[in-house]
Amino acid sequence: MGNVTPIDPHTAISPAILYFGTPVALLSTVDGTGDANIAPNSSVWWLGQTALVGVSASSQTGRNLLATGEVVINLPSQNEVDIVDRLALTTGRPEVSARKHAAGYRSVRDKFAHARVSPMAAETVAPPRIAELPVHLEGTVRALHPLDGIPDPADARVIAAEIAITRVHVRDSLRMPGYPNRIDPERWQPLLLSFQRFFGRGGEVMPSRLASIDEEWYRG
Repeated sequence: MGNVTPIDPHTAISPAILYFGTPVALLSTVDGTGDANIAPNSSVWWLGQTALVGVSASSQTGRNLLATGEVVINLPSQNEVDIVDRLALTTGRPEVSARKHAAGYRSVRDKFAHARVSPMAAETVAPPRIAELPVHLEGTVRALHPLDGIPDPADARVIAAEIAITRVHVRDSLRMPGYPNRIDPERWQPLLLSFQRFFGRGGEVMPSRLASIDEEWYRG
């Protein structure tokens, strides 16, 4: 009985995207003249005090990261989904590529006005924060990694920007009582993107053993 090969219930497929469920961010950047841009992004993850963000090198965000090396990663909760959706199908580039034009994109110079949000000065970088969003992560580019085998990030199609987080701002309503530097995961309800559709987080599935480790341990 132990030698019987189980029937494989899986099927090999080729999805165009692999967004099985990732957090949504709005990236604030500025160009060389200080003009600000906002771009929705769902290719971001964190390791310690570093974020890795994937962007198109030819996008306005990609060009701004190459030019200035600074960004604010603004995180919306489920409650700000309308802000994110207003920025969908917009580009900060003055010209719209044929591919994006076919998908319905249009050029928008003032993304703050278009999204109906207000800029707020950052403390360690030039790009503005988005006042209406509950979490702001200021950061500087530590390294740029081309993802398509081209040595120079400026010539690549897609780049992964390694971001050193320099300042974190959160609404007080998200902080865990008794822990000045900890986010209460029951209060934080991130906006998630799963295969191009918005979702919120459900309830806690079960207690985690990792939650018993003191937060300061991770700093080490």
